[in-house]
Amino acid sequence: MSDDLGLFTDPEVDERRPLKRDREREKTRAKAKKRKKTILWLVVALVLAAGAGGAYYGYLELRGIGSYDDFAGSGEADAIVEVSDGDVVSKIASTLYDNGVIASARAFIEASKTDARVTSIQPGFYLMKTKMSGQEAVARMIDPKTRVPAVQIVGGLKLTDIQADGKTVPGVYSQLAAASCTEKDGQKKCLSTEEIKAAAEQTDPVALGVPDWALADVKRAEPQFRLEGLIMRGVYQVKPGGSAVELLRSVIVSSVQKLQGAGIPGGTMNTGFRPYEVLVIASLVEKEAIEKDFSKVSQVIYNRMKISQKLEFDSTVNYLLNQPHIRTSDANRKAQSPYNTYQSVGLPPTPIGSPSQQAIAAALNPEGGDILFFVKCQKDGTSCFANNLDAHNANDLKARQEGVF
Repeated sequence: MSDDLGLFTDPEVDERRPLKRDREREKTRAKAKKRKKTILWLVVALVLAAGAGGAYYGYLELRGIGSYDDFAGSGEADAIVEVSDGDVVSKIASTLYDNGVIASARAFIEASKTDARVTSIQPGFYLMKTKMSGQEAVARMIDPKTRVPAVQIVGGLKLTDIQADGKTVPGVYSQLAAASCTEKDGQKKCLSTEEIKAAAEQTDPVALGVPDWALADVKRAEPQFRLEGLIMRGVYQVKPGGSAVELLRSVIVSSVQKLQGAGIPGGTMNTGFRPYEVLVIASLVEKEAIEKDFSKVSQVIYNRMKISQKLEFDSTVNYLLNQPHIRTSDANRKAQSPYNTYQSVGLPPTPIGSPSQQAIAAALNPEGGDILFFVKCQKDGTSCFANNLDAHNANDLKARQEGVF
């Protein structure tokens, strides 16, 4: 209802004007708001001042004016430091600091400015000391003797040693043992080949890093053969000072990554074979031929497997004999063994050596055609291939007459 005439309004209480207590409340609120603004500006001022101080300190550090911590001397206790692929000087400095080698990252960075070789430090493990001066750390990092030698696994290498021409060819286990050595208090300590072999044969394959696609076959294999082929050809950085299980796991995990890059298991789907079987085929190709013939030997394997014809490879017989010879004796070929492909149909139960990326590529992509036979027919290792036995026998005879074998 409208009260334009003022009939219902108390003249002492005008509703359009605030009461006295309301005016006082408004004044209190205004004062509180003003105090908040004042406090806020003080906080902002403090933050800006701190930021300016930090920026100034950072400027001094960048200009080399500020101080930094540094140890004196050549160090105390042993420390193993890893440099990863792509690490720049600042990252190496941080790694050294995290491992207690240097007192500050800048101690190493400043010292490195006097030697350009620091920018060429290679990935790998380095035997350093704790509490080294930046200068001493630089000198030790660029010393080739500080870096732990990488393990070079060649194609066809077995887990265990083989005898060739009266000499011992170190296998994978022996090479890993040699790379495991550390020196502490002047004494050299290494894992033995036997310790590594025992860990390989007795440890749960999962704990060793064996991938899912190989797990069932590895568990079925005889312990001494079960890791064969899972460490493919390549260079491996081995951290010394660890246990045999730790060492094996690091190498197998690294190899599995290499295998994935080579196409196992991802590229095996259209081959008609399981990933582990492709690995076995690759190991046979590696042993039976030189690289230019890899895809043809792979095709022979595919063709013989398709018609359930024995592979009859001397390499599988020699695998158990721990010898590298190309030919085998009649007695050797008559021995009963799942690795004797003169007696057993199909693939051997495990690979017979470390395959290369090229051999894996051939196992994934055979040459094509209906070839079933091959024989080494030239002294450089080249093989001659045939579609039938008569042609193969002719190739074999010619190779013998020319003294190829």
